[in-house]
Amino acid sequence: MCTVCGCGAGEVKIEGGAHEHTHVHEDGTVHTHSHGHEHDHVHGHDGAMLDGAHAHPHTHADGTTHVHEHVHQGEHQHVHGHEHADGSTHSHSHDHEHGQEHSHDHAHHHHEHAVGGDLDYGTGPARAHVPGMSQARMVQIEQDILAKNNTYAHANRAWFDERGIFALNLVSSPGSGKTTLLCKTIELLKDKVAINVVEGDQQTANDAERIRTTGVPALQINTGKGCHLDGHMVGHAMQRLQPKDESLFLIENVGNLVCPAAFDLGEHHKVAILSVTEGEDKPLKYPDMFAAADVMLLNKCDLLPYLSFDADLAEANARRVNPHLTIFRVSATSGDGLSAWLDWIEAGLESQRARHGASVDALKARIAELERQLAAR
Repeated sequence: MCTVCGCGAGEVKIEGGAHEHTHVHEDGTVHTHSHGHEHDHVHGHDGAMLDGAHAHPHTHADGTTHVHEHVHQGEHQHVHGHEHADGSTHSHSHDHEHGQEHSHDHAHHHHEHAVGGDLDYGTGPARAHVPGMSQARMVQIEQDILAKNNTYAHANRAWFDERGIFALNLVSSPGSGKTTLLCKTIELLKDKVAINVVEGDQQTANDAERIRTTGVPALQINTGKGCHLDGHMVGHAMQRLQPKDESLFLIENVGNLVCPAAFDLGEHHKVAILSVTEGEDKPLKYPDMFAAADVMLLNKCDLLPYLSFDADLAEANARRVNPHLTIFRVSATSGDGLSAWLDWIEAGLESQRARHGASVDALKARIAELERQLAAR
């Protein structure tokens, strides 16, 4: 599930193996399971009803109305957090001697009116808006989802580091030229280093098939209704591809400048791609992505003579969001600027190789010391 837009209830498919199904039961409960297709199988789904679950509507003095659910399961003490239309919040706790548990979710509108009457729904603690859900609840859901994702991402990164693999997560809006640039990068590097690619799209294996024409292994992940890849998906792809030690692992994320910003995949760097056919203010409109990235590729620069795009302004806007951003101006069509981009990748590969070599040397030294100790007995 996406912490920004709540998407992700669709089916995730990873080429050639296991995928996940999400099921919604009549009582509203949701669960997900994964399975492979190496054998015939039958599975059923039994939904579990929540005992005593019901909802109450409430109308406040200002005319706003909300609904919250009550679940009756046993004696307890609990805390209610209330968020009011003016943005103020308070909490109170109380006991229930009648053996009932109540869960309250007060979902008021949380927005501010900007100059000129514009609405800004990104001012609350969650920096987003979901109808019928409070800011506090949204923050809790985001924390829970990202904490679980980060567990997978940290495991992925440790797996890469143990093998000296350099992993990059390429992110952009649709149509930035990401796949074309990726193909060109692969063609220029594949004779120097082993490369594996993960492709993320909602549907089709078109991009993975394009990558395979370059001669390197590629695995397609279809996210269904999901708008981004996550650490769990990439972990499955890593195990399927089994990249070589000291290789390059490239992840092309779903075309989206919002949701992928929040999800660590275990990569060493996020690389944001902005094309000159977009707008110079794109980094200001979508700051989370450019703040999360370490590198920005300003792509399709061969078209600059034919456009009114101000490349200097685009770079300045990106650095307003992220002063530490490394920026390369490139063109996959003409090849301009690619040498600097490739040099940066090769420096990252060398750093990972050095780390891997040091780990191997330390392990060999430890083995030699243990053998010496055994021989001395």
